Amino acid sequence: QVQLVESGGGLVQAGGSLNLDCAASGRTESIYSMGWFRQTPGKEREFVARIIWSSGSTYYADSVKGRFTISRDNAKNTVYLQMTSLKPEDTAAYYCYARRLGTNYWGQGTQVTVST
Repeated sequence: QVQLVESGGGLVQAGGSLNLDCAASGRTESIYSMGWFRQTPGKEREFVARIIWSSGSTYYADSVKGRFTISRDNAKNTVYLQMTSLKPEDTAAYYCYARRLGTNYWGQGTQVTVST
């Protein structure tokens, strides 16, 4: 089992920045990737960004490319999401995930609200 604890999020004006953290604990060995999804009420959870744990390769949704940056600290088993130039459409609950041995583990979610 992998436990994920997210922090960060909150309310920000459009054009502003926020940072999200996600710390993994438990069986963190063999984690293949970690990343973020987001979800708004009535919609499916959508991919935001992910990072391959071993190589550091990163992948982003087109909607956030150039504005969001995902990074990791292997020693702390923590993944970070730096969000800049935030837009009202970025408003959502953001969920951290970790993929390990074919199973996805999820955090509890943290709300990001971008006001106009």
